[in-house]
Amino acid sequence: MPTTDPETSASWAEEAPEDAARRPSPSRLSVADVLTLGNAVCGFSSIYFITTSVLVPYLTEGRGDGTVRHGAATAVMLILMASLFDLCDGLVARRFRSSGMGAELDNLSDLISFGLSPAYFVVVWGLVNDGSHLGLVVAAAVAVLLGGLLRLARFSITTMQDGMFQGMPIPFAALTVVSIVLLELPFAVTLAAVVGVAWLMVSRVEYPKPTGKLAIAAVGWAAVNIGCLVAWAANVPGAETLLVTGCVLQLTLAAVLPLFATVRRINSARQAFGRGKAA
Repeated sequence: MPTTDPETSASWAEEAPEDAARRPSPSRLSVADVLTLGNAVCGFSSIYFITTSVLVPYLTEGRGDGTVRHGAATAVMLILMASLFDLCDGLVARRFRSSGMGAELDNLSDLISFGLSPAYFVVVWGLVNDGSHLGLVVAAAVAVLLGGLLRLARFSITTMQDGMFQGMPIPFAALTVVSIVLLELPFAVTLAAVVGVAWLMVSRVEYPKPTGKLAIAAVGWAAVNIGCLVAWAANVPGAETLLVTGCVLQLTLAAVLPLFATVRRINSARQAFGRGKAA
């Protein structure tokens, strides 16, 4: 509840117009909001390509490998592009500020691109994979969707220490789920890994925030992955190996980054202890 500033003689009512002028408008889109909307469009487009280029050919038995390959590659590229939009809108918002609805737009867009889209990707994989049990696949997809939803809800109300996320960030989780599916591992292994990623999103495992050099590395990593997907879609010689390598590296990062976050936290604690001891 607003109160009078004890250090000034002016009342809250007199300061309200000035405060309102500084407050971001809830109805005007900022540059950061436009990037956030680009994230949502990429997520929706990914679902569209999964449906039209993978699911529909399977259901109509007009299975052209080229069509399926191009559709799957395009869908994954769009999720990667959504993650780039998500990274950039945060950087732009911190630099130029966002509108009053920026945080809500960001959560809703993330839910489409990194919650619904990968969950749908898992369901379609279960449909086109003859050796899968569809009920279990749907349960795993629901786990991904709910894990992402809970992750976003907790992020909105939880204050973490600078430079850390609690639980696997949802864009990273979406890319990890898609990588697991693209590796074409045995059904049980794929299902267990997908559910494991859903658990990591709602766990207390810490992941570093992509800021500074880590943000630049994240952009570079996304660009390399997009290049690998383009090569795979074009059926370039050796592209299959590139795709598998990229997917394996994504899973390796998912396992290693929490260790990096732990080391960073320990170093920060040591530095704080050293400063306190010196004082």
